[in-house]
Amino acid sequence: MNKNSLTRLLSQVAKGSLTVDNAVQQLKNISFEDINFAHIDHHRSLRKGFPEVIFGQGKTSKQIIGIIEKMTIHEDIILVTRLEQEKAQKITSTFKDAQYFQEANFLWLKKKEPKITGSGKILILSAGTSDIPVAKEAFLTAKAMGNRVESIYDVGVAGIHRLFAHEKQISNSAVIVVVAGMEGALPSVVAGMVKAPVIAVPTSIGYGTSFGGVTALLGMLNSCSSNIAVVNIDNGFGAGFMASSINHVSNN
Repeated sequence: MNKNSLTRLLSQVAKGSLTVDNAVQQLKNISFEDINFAHIDHHRSLRKGFPEVIFGQGKTSKQIIGIIEKMTIHEDIILVTRLEQEKAQKITSTFKDAQYFQEANFLWLKKKEPKITGSGKILILSAGTSDIPVAKEAFLTAKAMGNRVESIYDVGVAGIHRLFAHEKQISNSAVIVVVAGMEGALPSVVAGMVKAPVIAVPTSIGYGTSFGGVTALLGMLNSCSSNIAVVNIDNGFGAGFMASSINHVSNN
């Protein structure tokens, strides 16, 4: 339940258009709702400003549908990450308004478009075309959370002139998410160009000694640029969420 829906419910009680008993019924699961295979955190929107996000990996389509059915009662937007296409097809056949983004393995269900509440612009950069799926997960997450988001793909250090061609767009961004595999060098370069916080996302893209993204992760953690923070390997969702959190600091 978000702040607007709670305010609306309490206003209805105050005006007498909703009985106390009915309000109690609607609020009985405000903390969490136990549906046997999941404990749904309906309080998260009030506590953190955004609903619980469903992690699709390892869940069945039936379980995800069951969670969504309960969440749609209370929330204006629902996100599902790490969602395979086969499961997504079953979910979108149940919820006709749901939209699936195959490249990002990402689904959202929106009652209405989120308002832009972030104070600045978030920019998503990918080092290579192979990094785009993770970058798109970050892009969609930040956009769903009420931010102006732009993206630039395939501007890695192997052809660094491609990056410098976008210097104005990069410099005008409030928060930058940089997604890179291989040796993970791009975030350090970008952070050296700007004063904005840079969120580095290592990906599992690379040859054998990339060790599934560990090489990029360690390179980013050892960056000499001081305005970098690093999330886990392939965690575009975490990067998008953190970028939005930073972009909303002045609104808190």
